[in-house]
Amino acid sequence: MIEARDTGSRKTPGRGRGRDFWPDDDTKPGRRLPSPKLLFGGAAALVAVVVAAVAALLLTGGDAAEKAAPKQVLPTAYTPDYNGEGFRQIAERSADRRAITEGEAFSAKELKSAGYSFTLAASDLSSDCKAATWGARLQGDLAKFGCNQIARAAYVSADKKHVGHFIVINLSGVEGVKQILRDLDPRTNAGWPVLLKAPGVPATGAGFSAAYAKTYGHYAVLTLVERAGGAQPASLNEMIDVSLVIENAADFLYGRLDLASTGTPGQ
Repeated sequence: MIEARDTGSRKTPGRGRGRDFWPDDDTKPGRRLPSPKLLFGGAAALVAVVVAAVAALLLTGGDAAEKAAPKQVLPTAYTPDYNGEGFRQIAERSADRRAITEGEAFSAKELKSAGYSFTLAASDLSSDCKAATWGARLQGDLAKFGCNQIARAAYVSADKKHVGHFIVINLSGVEGVKQILRDLDPRTNAGWPVLLKAPGVPATGAGFSAAYAKTYGHYAVLTLVERAGGAQPASLNEMIDVSLVIENAADFLYGRLDLASTGTPGQ
């Protein structure tokens, strides 16, 4: 297990923040950037992934680029954040009972920040948490902790060099969120949400990808990002920058937090 630090990221502050990574305009509660990233697998595994991806491309003549995303995709690198700071008022679904709508979950048709520009390419909102995931252990915990919705979206950069997946899991409470974040650790092989295929770019899963999971009250918010086709990035900081752009799709959850904060619980 290799620790990958955040130095060099375009948003990394230089005033004694050390290993923490914070955006310049971080005014929202709960929007905490990842602490040091943990890169699982090691250099040998990454080389194997790249070799396999190149071999697949040569054998298929590039046809794999348009195939559906592999169902069982695990990220190469994964960083969970269990804190949930700023979202304690909706730590339980009893304070935020209204179901997520497609208009909310996919309201961000375009995402722009830090020199990146992404467009929503695919989306799905499902109340069938089992069908939207793979892995018996993960599916069992989703049922145990009251999963009633999973929102999934795929974003593609304007230059088609990056793909970002955005996922929100609606659970009964924050303790369930923490357990799901533990399940999503690739080392457990417990399972993951099924990723949507974004048209016009290779399916995610053939190479290097990085995922970040955060606690937004009773919601688990996931971003999984990669260079299109799974090419290894120049540094993990590139993936951090891209993930922060994709995480902006979660801004609708701040509206739900505001409703709970104004004394209208359960709305």
